[in-house]
Amino acid sequence: MQSINLGVLCLARKTFDYQAAKELYEKIKNDLRKIDNVEWNFIDNLIFEVEEAKKAAKSLASSNIDGLIVISGTFHLGHLILEIHKELRKPLLLWGLDELPYNGGKIRLNSVCGVNLNASNLYKSGEKSYHVVIGNEVDKNWIDAIRIKKALNSSHIGILGYRAQGFFNLDIDELSTYREVGVLLDHYELDTIFNYKVDNDEVSEIRSEIEELFDVSGINKTQLDKVVALSAKLKNFMNDENLNAIAIRCWPEFAEKFGISPCAAMSYIQSKGFITGCEGDVEGVLSMIAQKAIGAETPFLADFSQVDFEKNYALLWHCGVAPCNLAYEKSERSLDTYFAGGRGVTADFVMKPGEFSVCRLDSANGKYRIFLAHGQAVPMEKVLKGTYMKAIFDENVKDVLNRVIYHGIAHHVSVSYGRYIEPFKILARINDWEVIGG
Repeated sequence: MQSINLGVLCLARKTFDYQAAKELYEKIKNDLRKIDNVEWNFIDNLIFEVEEAKKAAKSLASSNIDGLIVISGTFHLGHLILEIHKELRKPLLLWGLDELPYNGGKIRLNSVCGVNLNASNLYKSGEKSYHVVIGNEVDKNWIDAIRIKKALNSSHIGILGYRAQGFFNLDIDELSTYREVGVLLDHYELDTIFNYKVDNDEVSEIRSEIEELFDVSGINKTQLDKVVALSAKLKNFMNDENLNAIAIRCWPEFAEKFGISPCAAMSYIQSKGFITGCEGDVEGVLSMIAQKAIGAETPFLADFSQVDFEKNYALLWHCGVAPCNLAYEKSERSLDTYFAGGRGVTADFVMKPGEFSVCRLDSANGKYRIFLAHGQAVPMEKVLKGTYMKAIFDENVKDVLNRVIYHGIAHHVSVSYGRYIEPFKILARINDWEVIGG
């Protein structure tokens, strides 16, 4: 899970019960400290006046925070949020507290009205990316949205080769991606991997593990040697170059020049936590980074390969690249050579059942958007080559597919086990991206 640095402050006005607000703020601080992978920067005193707001903002700016939680402890001056935001320009969570029991007929906090004031001032000043929570608990989905934003912005991503031949829809405008996400892409030639030197002891260790994980009777010794060597090459290359993820032009040159496709090796190293995307799909690996940032174990890329409208399911399939740790316990894991003239060495297994989420960060016509979907993977027999799950979506599969088709979403989606939906909707508001589905 991505670590982040958050600022927290509490606004108040002395015409309301600011002493009660102070007590509530102390409890909130104790609760927030229990959240993992967050460095908290608290402004300890309540903020009443403009000069106090300016001082607090400068203090938080020096701490290089990733986002700011602004609590309306009571109703307060309208200047405060604008002075704070002017200095920081960071994603904002506006937090309103539940009203306390009345004291002699007098409203004690009027906190929600304070949130209303802040939101209106921000909105009318042109700042619409704020998120609001009302109640006594922080919105952890907003915190996760900041995790995603930080992970994307700080990621080092490489591309080996280029996008796959003819897959124009996987191409990106690199400077638009930099503007929207913060990523600068590093380019490497395929020969960099083909010729990468690896340690023989590590190769032997990987061979033993692959032979334990997979039935390798479907490939010959030369092919197994290449899978093992490529696994070591990819792992060491990514570590040596400090890459968080890499997109690979996996065909047609790989099978022709290296002797196998990289699918099986990618399945193995992804099970170790490395993020790799096939067919040069940079936005695919961005989507995987985003899911991993909020707790997804090993996201993977898949196609909407087959749909059955009558039985209302889809197969989320790909040609043998999903992380092998996600195999269904009743499905044999094997390596096979069913495409590329016998050189397309792939992993073959059915994915495990369970709740899943689909995400695709995708660009079109200079604009970014996020495609989201959620459902359940159900058990099925191993009847195909490659890696795949039988997916039952929360809504009719035809509606999901139509949403993909008529919005021109690229043909890869990132899939992870668990529910990872709401943080992406908040991220979209922060970044002014369109949300499709979810």
